[in-house]
Amino acid sequence: MTHVRNFGVQSYCLREVNRNEDVADKVLEMGLSSIEICGVHADFNNLEEWRKIVGIYTEKGVSISSLGVQTFIGEEREREWFECARVAGAKHISAHFRVDSFHQAIPKVKQWCEEFGIRVGLHCHGGYKFGGSPDVIDHLLDIGGPYIGLCLDTAWAMQIGPTHGNPLDWVARYAGRIYGVHYKDFVFDKRAMWSDVVVGRGNLPLKRFVDALEKTGFDGMAVIEYEADPDNPVPALKACVRSMREAIGQEDISLI
Repeated sequence: MTHVRNFGVQSYCLREVNRNEDVADKVLEMGLSSIEICGVHADFNNLEEWRKIVGIYTEKGVSISSLGVQTFIGEEREREWFECARVAGAKHISAHFRVDSFHQAIPKVKQWCEEFGIRVGLHCHGGYKFGGSPDVIDHLLDIGGPYIGLCLDTAWAMQIGPTHGNPLDWVARYAGRIYGVHYKDFVFDKRAMWSDVVVGRGNLPLKRFVDALEKTGFDGMAVIEYEADPDNPVPALKACVRSMREAIGQEDISLI
């Protein structure tokens, strides 16, 4: 199974679910078996507690593909996030950098990436967040390569507008440097305000996107991220899984 097809879910979708045991159960209920864990469900500076959390997911049969999204500013405590990823067997950390500290953060992150054999994906987060536009992404990837690549969040890419944020164009532009993908979809109103929708039902050309991504030989981490309905997200997340499996031509959707 290619990495495009072997997708999981971002734990932020389940941010109102407090117990990791319950999060793992809901992942399985969706018909998935992997997860990217965010800081809502773990303290990545408490390694002892993290080992227990990893044990919960391992016992349930859910693998941890990534941590994040983590904001790196270049402090030594951030090395522990790589320790946590290694304990979980994750090979990816989704990341933000800040305009006031990326010069000091990126050299340290590169060092830790090399030390631990873990890649970092710069998470694009729209036009209002540093690292959301292609000119900034190009610069950060240039100074961070080859250890720092892109975590392509498809909805936040679209948020900056169709001329510069077309996910299909980004697949071609960053081929070989896409280390993570958040399958996410938005619709926009006349004020350009966005709303989450089931992936593939908004502005994301889902099938064309996954086909293009697979053709590049993508070998990174992939998760669904749907942030609406926080009190009851599983029905929509199941619909996201169905939509993804239809897009990649995976016939067996009996689990959901």
